[in-house]
Amino acid sequence: MPEHFSVALTSTLHDALKAFLLRTDGQEDLLFALYVPSVGHERFTALVTDLIYPEEGEREVHGNVSFTGAYLERVYRLAMAKGRGVVMLHSHLGPGWQDASEDDIRADQRVASSAVPATGWPLISMTLGTDGTWSARVWQNEAGDVKGRWATHVRGVGPQLNVSYAEHLRPAPPATRRHKRTVAVWGPEQQAAMTRLTVGVVGLGSVGSQVCEQLARSGFTRLVLIDHDRVEEHNLDRLIGAYPEHLGELKVDVAARNAIRSSTAAQIDVRRVPVKVTSPGGYRAALDCDVLFSCVDRPQPRRLLNHMAYAHLIPVIDGGIRVRHRQEEFIGVNWQVQTTGPTRPCLACVGGFEAGEADMDAKGLLDDPTYVSGLPGGAALQASENVFTFSSAVASMEMLQLVALVTGFQNFGVQRFDFNSGITEAYLDERQQLNCQCHDHLIATADTVTDWHAHDLALEAHWRT
Repeated sequence: MPEHFSVALTSTLHDALKAFLLRTDGQEDLLFALYVPSVGHERFTALVTDLIYPEEGEREVHGNVSFTGAYLERVYRLAMAKGRGVVMLHSHLGPGWQDASEDDIRADQRVASSAVPATGWPLISMTLGTDGTWSARVWQNEAGDVKGRWATHVRGVGPQLNVSYAEHLRPAPPATRRHKRTVAVWGPEQQAAMTRLTVGVVGLGSVGSQVCEQLARSGFTRLVLIDHDRVEEHNLDRLIGAYPEHLGELKVDVAARNAIRSSTAAQIDVRRVPVKVTSPGGYRAALDCDVLFSCVDRPQPRRLLNHMAYAHLIPVIDGGIRVRHRQEEFIGVNWQVQTTGPTRPCLACVGGFEAGEADMDAKGLLDDPTYVSGLPGGAALQASENVFTFSSAVASMEMLQLVALVTGFQNFGVQRFDFNSGITEAYLDERQQLNCQCHDHLIATADTVTDWHAHDLALEAHWRT
């Protein structure tokens, strides 16, 4: 079992739970739900799914709240039928992250003693404060005994990314004079909300290296860098922190060293993952993140990141550049930036990748120039031209998408820039309802397999298809 625990739910579920649990008569209330486990290298995240409302006579509200054995048995039957874990949710009469009372602990232990062996998964106990803040505890078997511990944070994913933290486990980073001007823009509360996130950057090339630099200078404290590639001579005109003496070094090493040097935080934790995100190791590392930057130029990893955005409730901020030529003459460039995840259009819908290209990429066919040149639009599939100026613009727009996502100041939607007109246009919702299956079938499904070897095989089968 990984070392850290967190909980995630969609904004739609959050709103439904608020409507039920925060009563107008000022009393506490309770209901159960199920969850799907999302397991990375270092973090176990419970993705809350089915809400199981109490039927008549199954719970009693009397200032506090109690429930019957019949309610719990019904929850267990549904959990075991679906192979999911159990979540117990109740409200408290106070704002913020809630401590556990002695009554709470006794109730958690009582339910956990039967829920954990019945389902094979930890019990998640969540408490909702009057201001809509969640707290969570995790109960699991340890050496034959059921023991509880706090989740580090709970994230709500939708038009915004709302995260509540256990201050004793993940305190707000201390202020430093190095990011004084940054904090002055949006205030210490928003700065703390952003900089405590675990942010993954997938692809540390021309865009990703600049995103990493901006995160470090903005005071972010937890970075996960995923890229298998090494620095080559043709990277030196657009790779932040790379110089001739770094030829042959891993891009994650160059980016990590640069982030540590540029960081304005009192302390920064930079994790280097020198493998493809489409490998089991890269995939699990990405699942440890609260938000992911997609800085890749291949359709297969984009498809996998799109899967994570919905199935694992990890928002993905994606950007792409298309340079246009006519008979080797530069005639223009376009770039596009968007955030994808629940309530937002998926990357396939907005043209971030095509399923056919992703399939060819998975089979290695996009690395065969002869094969690609024979395809309609094959030249476009090979295009990888880029310059530092274009990359800088895309990296800045991706960072603005992150700020908007966390602060809730604005939802930019899909942003498209046309070099010839100099105009950036924003499209709030381009979801293709008839073709997109992400919202109907992917949300909070994760990759639920109890055996890690089977989990690896399932993922490899998924990537092959």
